Amino acid sequence: MKRVGFLFNHDAAHQAAHIAGIAGALATTRTDIQTLALYSRPMLRDTVEAIVGADAAAKIEWVHIRPGPAARLAAPALDRLLPFTRLTALRDNLDLFATLDALVSTERTCLLVKRRLNARSPKIVYVPHGAGDRNVAYHPEKAGFDLFLVSGRKYVDAATRAGLLGPDNWRIIGYPKFDAVLEGRPRPRLFDNGRPAFLYNPHFDPELSSWYDFGPDLIRWFAAHPDVGNLVVAPHVMLFRKKLHYSLELKRLRIRPPIPAEASAPNILVDTGSPRLFDMHYTLGADVYIGDVSSQVYEFLAIPRACYFLDSHDGRARGGENYRFWSLGRVAGSVAELGAMLSGWREDADRFEGVQREQFGFSIDLGDCPASIRGAEAIADYLGA
Repeated sequence: MKRVGFLFNHDAAHQAAHIAGIAGALATTRTDIQTLALYSRPMLRDTVEAIVGADAAAKIEWVHIRPGPAARLAAPALDRLLPFTRLTALRDNLDLFATLDALVSTERTCLLVKRRLNARSPKIVYVPHGAGDRNVAYHPEKAGFDLFLVSGRKYVDAATRAGLLGPDNWRIIGYPKFDAVLEGRPRPRLFDNGRPAFLYNPHFDPELSSWYDFGPDLIRWFAAHPDVGNLVVAPHVMLFRKKLHYSLELKRLRIRPPIPAEASAPNILVDTGSPRLFDMHYTLGADVYIGDVSSQVYEFLAIPRACYFLDSHDGRARGGENYRFWSLGRVAGSVAELGAMLSGWREDADRFEGVQREQFGFSIDLGDCPASIRGAEAIADYLGA
């Protein structure tokens, strides 16, 4: 019997929904394949079980992968500086990984398994955790993956240009997270005052995020202009996990600015760590999106609506494939410039709807079959099961 492991190995649960549904589909549709969920933290198991449901969970073998005793002692200090627990959970469970035929993951840290095991390594299957445009999505290390299960044609074209894809190591499956959290779900009401809700969704990266330069001032602006609407500050879940952020890719170190006192205004909601940051509660409920480089903009555009982007790089970042999503709305170089734009959000929603639908379709292939089923079938087919 083939054995397929799904790796849930992060500090937060924000990536789980990108592969949990595939695990559930494989467990329930292919009894000839043993499906394992490999989780490094109990809250990750809780999240995955909630996504797949009780029936599928009962058919999955659950394995808690833990670092060894020495690594667990060092983790509280070293996790502040690097993904120490994530890496040692892989390093200290290599014998388990060697029993698998395939390992499915949302990030490239799992390639450590392939480097350490060499010929004993399972096939490593990559499911990107988002549908964004930044070049980190096409990092050269990702050439180490054996199979890519991607959301749409955009990734295929860009990854092919980057030399990551060959003729037969990829499949377009759609966006499994939509199966997990979107289907049949009504739009939640975020405020009860009848005013529009503006979602501010900054990334955590100290080089790319708008929070460091603009975030606190944006909160102050909305506190001073309650007639414009409500503000939900829902950053990438990792932004408030640390006070000091370092970008390994871009070699930038910055201290995260604190939330200002004006955040207590009745028209402002700041969420620094709840599951609503990644379960589409805010992206579904908001009327308008304000962001920088987060691929959550494509989740927001499951329903086309007005988008605005904060450029904290004095225009240097505009244009090019890394910022393709900035064509989906207007771009502002300051909080004051953004504030002057927001009164026209309804007109901007109409103005950009066409390009939003076009880019969404290029990025995410919804298809007729659920993405989770497509992913499960692709894995089984790849393994010859």
